[in-house]
Amino acid sequence: MKKLNRRQPKLTIQAVEYLVSGGAYFWTGYGVFALLWSVLGWSLWWAKLGANLVGWTVNFTLQRYWVFRNPKLKGHLGQVSGRYAVITIVDFVMDYFIVYGLRQIGISPYVGQFISAGFFTIWNYVWYRWWVFPVRLPAPRHPGSRRSRARG
Repeated sequence: MKKLNRRQPKLTIQAVEYLVSGGAYFWTGYGVFALLWSVLGWSLWWAKLGANLVGWTVNFTLQRYWVFRNPKLKGHLGQVSGRYAVITIVDFVMDYFIVYGLRQIGISPYVGQFISAGFFTIWNYVWYRWWVFPVRLPAPRHPGSRRSRARG
């Protein structure tokens, strides 16, 4: 019988938390999308954007403070938020074109979002774990610190 690596239970818990928070993001966005697209009649672009704005808020909060919580990220909110914004913009464009492309071949955007979410579940975990919310980030630079003055 193989011995379990000490990190394995922690990574398993993190993966479950990631899936739960991803579900919160997906279902929140899905509900807002249904409201904006089907009830209010917004275009696909604006309905997806509106839904994602709500979903991104839920997602960032859960990912940053629950799934990838790390005391070493304290003081890095700007850097982490910037990285999250970059990957989120890339995700939005890719997601829109996946759902749009599927719609062009006759697949409902409601179904398209499930298909797209399957891809982004893996894609975002990799980006979040190793780039957006990494275990180690360099110490934040403060304008008045010795290190900044020595360079300046």
